[in-house]
Amino acid sequence: MRLLGNIEAKTDAKGRVFLPASFRKVLQASNEECLVLRKDVYQSCLVLYPERVWNEQMDTLRQRLNRWNPSHQQIFRQFLYDVEIIYPDSSGRILIPRKYLLAAGITQGIRFIGMGDSIEIWSCDKTEKPFIAPEEFTKALEDLMAEQPTSN
Repeated sequence: MRLLGNIEAKTDAKGRVFLPASFRKVLQASNEECLVLRKDVYQSCLVLYPERVWNEQMDTLRQRLNRWNPSHQQIFRQFLYDVEIIYPDSSGRILIPRKYLLAAGITQGIRFIGMGDSIEIWSCDKTEKPFIAPEEFTKALEDLMAEQPTSN
């Protein structure tokens, strides 16, 4: 599954927005009907995960945590606490609950960014400038690609 693209859209007064057609096609081809929405851990954006991708991430996290360690249980609980199951309607619209729009600073204009196996949803206001200055990006990419790959 490759969710790629950078598409602007607008939410309506209820927080509904059309999932871009290019993303819907990829999800349909992968038989993904259910999406999981959560606020990103690091950035002021929302992330939509196809159910299969979400389940893989949840399983990976669970494998790294000890159920009998209270701190680990808190981490897992916090990770799962604020997720929302999303089903696109027959027109391809999704409803983004108000609390998520507020958490990401989204008023009306949004930008969907395909991240390969997930979709980020940003306020258009926050994506007007590059995330990293072009010179910094070039240098960071050069350094990263010069490193030896690690095996997982």
